[in-house]
Amino acid sequence: MCSRCRPTFPPASANRPHNAGRRAVLRAAGAWGLAAGAPAWAQVDVGDASALRKLVPAETLENAATQQYAQLLAQARAQRALAPPQHPQLLRLRAIAQRLIPFTARWNPRAAHWRWEVNLIGSKQINALCMPGGKIAFYTGILEQLKLSDDEVAMVMGHEMAHALREHARERIAKNQATNLGLRLGAQLLGLGDLGNLAAGLGGQLLTLQFSRSDESDADLVGLELAARAGYAPEASVSLWTKMGQATGQRQAGMAFLSTHPSGPARIRELERNAPRVRGLYEQALGQRKNQNDS
Repeated sequence: MCSRCRPTFPPASANRPHNAGRRAVLRAAGAWGLAAGAPAWAQVDVGDASALRKLVPAETLENAATQQYAQLLAQARAQRALAPPQHPQLLRLRAIAQRLIPFTARWNPRAAHWRWEVNLIGSKQINALCMPGGKIAFYTGILEQLKLSDDEVAMVMGHEMAHALREHARERIAKNQATNLGLRLGAQLLGLGDLGNLAAGLGGQLLTLQFSRSDESDADLVGLELAARAGYAPEASVSLWTKMGQATGQRQAGMAFLSTHPSGPARIRELERNAPRVRGLYEQALGQRKNQNDS
């Protein structure tokens, strides 16, 4: 983060693996029965979550994420860049999160027990994130430079939540570490101890992981559905990524989010195809909210 780019807030109070080894790891994962699919009620088709992700203990990675998130907030606080509790944009973000969170556990049962947090960091960076365990941070740049509506913010937040719910970081770290270890056989494989022990020290990777195109598509669609169920317009997913594309073309400063989440016609077309699938969920959510307001 560039300190020159950051507005201040008052201090907050609060070479490839051996094939045999690779097959052995996959067999081990399969033997554990680790494959997990999307919820049966899902309107978007994202297929099964990776079985290989389970080679890294979820709790270990979530604990590492909690520690790194705390460090991120401490750094922002020291630089007077952490939004105070009553900051209007932070209140807005937390209100949107409260509408999305009730729909997360069906995508990942662990989410029901996560200690969700939402914070805002003052910076011109176009960036947002959700770390394993539900630790969310937005940067003021993504809100202000792209002039996001609430519906578009919900699409960004839903997308980032989906990365955590679908455990893309856990999968990516498992694959990276399996490759780095050469997929060792014997006792290490039987206990998969190396991967589990290494996970504890991998928190530092969580802000720099590069997700695959498949991961990004997965997060787009799961995020789209989360937002629609929470009453946010599906069409906002298209307007959001149109804005992202325009920002890329204009070479906006601090494009951390855009460097890892490239916009493009294919991404927008996929969202255009899927928005109608969740339109009914959106309309149902609107009806429920109206009834609540009328009662």
